[in-house]
Amino acid sequence: MLRRLFSPRSFEREGYLLYSAAVAAARDPLWYARLGVPDTLEGRFDMVCLFTFLLLDRMTEESGKEARRLAQAVTDAMFADLDQTLRQMGVADTGLARRVRRLYEAFHGRSAAYARALASADDGALAEALSRNVWRSERTVDGARALAAAVRRARSHLARQPLAALCRGEITLLPAAEALA
Repeated sequence: MLRRLFSPRSFEREGYLLYSAAVAAARDPLWYARLGVPDTLEGRFDMVCLFTFLLLDRMTEESGKEARRLAQAVTDAMFADLDQTLRQMGVADTGLARRVRRLYEAFHGRSAAYARALASADDGALAEALSRNVWRSERTVDGARALAAAVRRARSHLARQPLAALCRGEITLLPAAEALA
């Protein structure tokens, strides 16, 4: 009991708030209507991965334990949500751990691809990664080019958000309409 009282903040509530904001941004109908992001379970998962990646990417710009703990709380919130969603879809307990692990690996792979692509100033690499993951296409689709530009705008917007606000679970994600402008 005392250890729990005096242990460092875990950011559980704040991580959930930030993750919820990423999910809300990923569900914006403009991504699906204007860019042709597949409005499927997989397409929505990919958009949630993308926006969660952007949040975590923002936190990697900060040094210190606070940003790392907050990033872990966001990741924990994401996988708790995925676990709950799979349970609601009727996935049996016996196969749940395996499926969540596959989702984690998919998220990790996408995150690595997006980080590599964002390290380049060329939107082509990011559009290719988005085409491969979101549209499941080997060729770069037009929607992916527009999404790549929107991701760069959203990332720039996130970079201006102070860590102190994020640590309180406060975030303003760039609305799809502005990101696509």
